[in-house]
Amino acid sequence: MPEPLNSVLVHPDCRHYRGDLPCRPNKTDGYVCEGCPVYAPVTQRVLIIKLGAIGDVIRTTPLLRRLRQERPGCFITWLTLTPAILPQGEVDEILKFDYASTLQLQARRFDVAINLDKEKEACALLLNVNATEKFGYTLRPYDGVAWPINELAHHKYLTGVFDQLSLANTKPYVQEIFELCGFDFRGEEYVFDTHDDKNYDWSRLPATGPRIGLNTGCGDRWTTRLWSTPKWIELIQGLQAAGYTPVLLGGEAEDARNRELQQATGAAYLGTFPLPQFINLMNQMDGIVTQVTMGMHISIALRKPTILMNNIFNPHEFDLYGRGQLVQPNRECVCFYRGSCRLGTSCMEELPAEKVLAAVRESVPIQSIA
Repeated sequence: MPEPLNSVLVHPDCRHYRGDLPCRPNKTDGYVCEGCPVYAPVTQRVLIIKLGAIGDVIRTTPLLRRLRQERPGCFITWLTLTPAILPQGEVDEILKFDYASTLQLQARRFDVAINLDKEKEACALLLNVNATEKFGYTLRPYDGVAWPINELAHHKYLTGVFDQLSLANTKPYVQEIFELCGFDFRGEEYVFDTHDDKNYDWSRLPATGPRIGLNTGCGDRWTTRLWSTPKWIELIQGLQAAGYTPVLLGGEAEDARNRELQQATGAAYLGTFPLPQFINLMNQMDGIVTQVTMGMHISIALRKPTILMNNIFNPHEFDLYGRGQLVQPNRECVCFYRGSCRLGTSCMEELPAEKVLAAVRESVPIQSIA
């Protein structure tokens, strides 16, 4: 609603209004609130708390599509540890999780607050934030335990605290978080920035054959997911013989391995890059081979055919949106959500390179790219 200050009309309810600085329409076009042609009143204010790993933040973005549909005109604030991964322009306010952000969020009022993390700091914030409707996880004040805020959160909560229920679950993660918020999942895609507008120079990329990105790492928490160097070499050589162009992908942790693979096979490797540039590099691929890691979420978000190598996680957790395939070792994994193998040698060594190559052939047929 408009409010006069010393006879000057202001619209603090407008999505452009800042309060501490001139808004963008004032800076670029000289507009003032009175008679402003781009005045956009906010209908509702929504807070999303998803701190988590980069991949978890990426795979939460489909919620943005439904929130915009169900609550037109809403203003979405997102609190996260990784602000750079969120799509600028799709989220109205992106806040990095720190003391200053937490302090001001607790002083505001929201129509809806959603917390998708069980970390105690995230749960405590949902407990204390002023919101008409709350979804997800809160904190039990008397024992400090993460707890579902209502019945909608029971399913997702329980699959996270009992391995038996997690193994029996048949719902993808995105469906679970939609249901946690009271929505049915209708196949909403990720909301993601490809960074094509940066005009990065990829002239060093080979121009022949469909490019298959090989994301060779998986982080240092779940090392049971790692595929050995000889397996990667076998896959690369198989791809090359079949007419594909393998491109090695990874960060600093994968640099030494990727250089070794490049030297052994001649596969393309351009080095490591800042996250936006790495995302755009992945967008130059025709398909991606990856384990369950950040690269997998980026690949899905970029709508690339994704060949997902999985062993220790419930395969139902991942929705590839009908693009690509999930491949698993020929030996059943007995190390559900474990970082070290109970049998000494990870079952990933029982995933043949030929099986991965066959999935690439089916998901990225060469004739469809030519």
